[in-house]
Amino acid sequence: MGLNLTQKIIKEHLVSGKMKTGEEISIRIDQTLTQDSTGTMAYLQFEAMNIPRVKTKKSVAYIDHNTLQSGFENADDHEYIRSVALSKGITVSRPGNGICHQVHLERFGAPGMTLLGSDSHTPTGGGLGMLAIGAGGLDVAVAMGGGAYFLNMPEVIEVRLRGKLRPLCAAKDVILKVLSILTVKGGVGRVVEYTGEGVKNLTVPERATITNMGAELGATASVFPADAVTKAFLKAEGRETDFRPLKADASAKYARTVELDLSGLEPLAALPHSPDNVKAVRDVQSVKVDQVCIGSCTNSSFLDMMRAAALLKGRRIAPGVSFTVSPGSRQVLTALARNGALAAILDGGARILECACGPCIGMGQSPRSDAVSVRSFNRNFYGRSGTKSAEVYLTSVETAVACAVAGKIADPRDVFDATENGVLAGWEKIGKISKFEINDNLIADPREYSDVQITRGPNIQPFPVNTALAGIVEGRTLIVLPDNITTDHIMPSDSKLLPYRSNIPYLSEYCLTPVDPEFPKRAKAENGGFIVAGENYGQGSSREHAALVPLYLKIKAVIAKSFARIHMDNLINNGILPLIFEDPADYSRIAKGDELRIASAPGQVKSGRVKIENVTAGYAFAAAILAPDRKREMLVAGGLLNFAKLKTEN
Repeated sequence: MGLNLTQKIIKEHLVSGKMKTGEEISIRIDQTLTQDSTGTMAYLQFEAMNIPRVKTKKSVAYIDHNTLQSGFENADDHEYIRSVALSKGITVSRPGNGICHQVHLERFGAPGMTLLGSDSHTPTGGGLGMLAIGAGGLDVAVAMGGGAYFLNMPEVIEVRLRGKLRPLCAAKDVILKVLSILTVKGGVGRVVEYTGEGVKNLTVPERATITNMGAELGATASVFPADAVTKAFLKAEGRETDFRPLKADASAKYARTVELDLSGLEPLAALPHSPDNVKAVRDVQSVKVDQVCIGSCTNSSFLDMMRAAALLKGRRIAPGVSFTVSPGSRQVLTALARNGALAAILDGGARILECACGPCIGMGQSPRSDAVSVRSFNRNFYGRSGTKSAEVYLTSVETAVACAVAGKIADPRDVFDATENGVLAGWEKIGKISKFEINDNLIADPREYSDVQITRGPNIQPFPVNTALAGIVEGRTLIVLPDNITTDHIMPSDSKLLPYRSNIPYLSEYCLTPVDPEFPKRAKAENGGFIVAGENYGQGSSREHAALVPLYLKIKAVIAKSFARIHMDNLINNGILPLIFEDPADYSRIAKGDELRIASAPGQVKSGRVKIENVTAGYAFAAAILAPDRKREMLVAGGLLNFAKLKTEN
């Protein structure tokens, strides 16, 4: 039997385990990336390992999330990241150089390599034929130290593409269609692999848009083959030597196949407040729009910006619409400035923001109260924009520009002329470039630095480390949560809080406050306890703070119907029990304030099946820990750092 592309890359990097679906394996990691929202913790953890230099082929520290410097906190943290990274042999992409995933695609990613990043959208690299996986900062720190990355051997879903996108339909519509089919839970424990004759009709930036939002499926990774299109992109970046052809064997098998005809797609939108709440734009048009934002790691490439410029040429945005554009990298912005496209975007009425994540993570440009915001971003979770009453729609760049021009949600095919003589004549040539102008002077190469002194500002506080699991685990149910609680709910990460990403005690005052403003006070008063939740707990960002802050608040376990992969790993890494109801009906039997008790906890955790007594209600129920033996031992030890220390001592 032949191998699919995912299996080929895993086989090439396999360190331990057998490639049998569901069994734990470990793989060698070639590259890592961090960003400033997660980087401070990752590097504090790496320092705690006492490893002098990174052992990967390439590790890059990006400063792209919180580039707003309204106080000393951000500047101090950026300097800590810069100094510790260079001292450990890590390349640094400085503020203003661009969004980590866009820059990594341009300057560092390579087909067939494994990439582990402390950002949930790391799978963007799959557009180049990488096996790129998002993880918690501690997992990335271990990988930087030369340790293998452990995961369950994933199922592989095939999305077989045929045909070609029609004008004014986009790669964003492809992934929104896949989300409408698979949902935000459909990729958990799986890799999505794109195949078929339609692949050759998608550029690398279009492929990267699709793999980027594989994170919204909950997928471990998404991957495209590396072909002539990939080679042309790398050649334009001056990196043709990084190319290697990669594709699945003709006889490769998949757990499931989804057929998708690109020529049959129409412009789509994800409605508030979930990326899989997808409808045709025609079905929601005429809704008044207050704000339009283009950018993020999903749609900020040179191709995306050129399409926006082509559509805006000779047009202006509607009165009353605020329109922002965030180029994904300085390379993109420079190219736009040199070819005149930037002028077309400015003439259309756009506000040009820094090459950074910006509005996508609530870092500026929060809409007005009750606004409708149309964004070419990847997430529209409740409150993520910074305005709880706003409604955020996710669309392609083409649809977003149409909405800005029309002043309402509009199908771009009704706004722009897509005929051969229309504004998009020669559409297939837009955004293609044979050679980019390369300027890496905002990238610091550690080989050019020696004897770097690590700088620590007063905002950097020690991170919490758990203790070994107690014999009896008991406490009150502090909160009962619904389905699809995101890491934005658990640990908000907006412009107010991002400056304190290295100050866990401060952040603890905001844990779960979007759901219950009294939660931190209650958790401290009860000296910790249990969290109960529904399906897909912890979806969204990979931010480890969503586990570190509950650890600081002495949360002992989260009992849920199911977990998002990265968050479950982060809970285990920090010694918080991720328990899954064996009978989902037990979820509705637990009330806030119920006292729960787990006797003989270490033995039960090692077995993978835990009996939980509801002392208040007078009954017991069962929960499972769906993790391999090694991770259950890690929980008993009190987390990954304690577990690694025990292994070293023994």
